[in-house]
Amino acid sequence: MSRGLRNCNPGNIRHSATRYRGEVVPSRDKAFKEFESMAWGYRAMFMLLDSYRRRHRLGTLRQMLSRYAPPTENFTDGYIRFVSRTAGVDADKTLDTRSPRDMVPIVAAMSQIENGVKAVMADVHAGWNIFAEEHNLSRVALLDTDTPSDMAR
Repeated sequence: MSRGLRNCNPGNIRHSATRYRGEVVPSRDKAFKEFESMAWGYRAMFMLLDSYRRRHRLGTLRQMLSRYAPPTENFTDGYIRFVSRTAGVDADKTLDTRSPRDMVPIVAAMSQIENGVKAVMADVHAGWNIFAEEHNLSRVALLDTDTPSDMAR
């Protein structure tokens, strides 16, 4: 199991001064945050990308991922190409970080590149729904066949 999945941190968000709801403090991991469940980890990814747009004025996938996965630590161009292709989003199109249509496939693709396995969509949807509820946004419906990984254990 990958570090991100073990930490319920599918985005491999590093320790910082930012505290997220659902974060385990202190984390057992010295470098990366740990969350109570995958849903909370995905919610943190949605929060972080939304803050890139609102606070840092980074509106495109290319701009956001250049900050999220900088070239000093990652093959950023490959990361951007993978997420763009997998999510079906133009890397230079302005994103609506408060739209599940834009953000759910992007975060799922980011999780796949971070962890080496496809995201459990029920977990991504559960994370979106926590984020959406906090911001009075549209929720996404879970399919009857969807079971969040936290419930499948």
